[in-house]
Amino acid sequence: MAKKALHRSTGTPTSAQRAAPATPPSAPSKELHVFPNPAPERDYAIQFQIPEFTCHCPLTGQPDFAHITIDMVADKLCVELKSLKMYMWSYRNEGAFHEKVTNDILADIARVCDPRFIRVSARWFVRGGIYTNVVAEQCKKGWKPQPRVEMPAHGAQNGLL
Repeated sequence: MAKKALHRSTGTPTSAQRAAPATPPSAPSKELHVFPNPAPERDYAIQFQIPEFTCHCPLTGQPDFAHITIDMVADKLCVELKSLKMYMWSYRNEGAFHEKVTNDILADIARVCDPRFIRVSARWFVRGGIYTNVVAEQCKKGWKPQPRVEMPAHGAQNGLL
């Protein structure tokens, strides 16, 4: 006689497979949402790391994986993270070359929030013994980055003599 599985906290019987919700909590989407920059008076860096980006090769259908980094200096608008996650997810079933995907991501984000500066760096995982890195960037006309401030270097302090 098969033993029925019990829910750990309630002790009630559970089915072997959980039923899918009628409406998934989220779904892939190409729609990027924005919100007002909370500090538009200054340049500051925003960096997004997407280590599990997936699409597939348009020629072979094989999966392609990348670590995508988006560096930007916002102007009036910032990209909302949940919509960015759903946007990245939307590529999972698309076939596109590495160069196209990288440039499309840059163009789509630049279109919705018009940042002062944006760089999309895509580190594509090895395929056929070749790593591919694609970097695309765009700068708002007339924007000049502030000069880098170099802070004095100090050795590590641990409170011991």
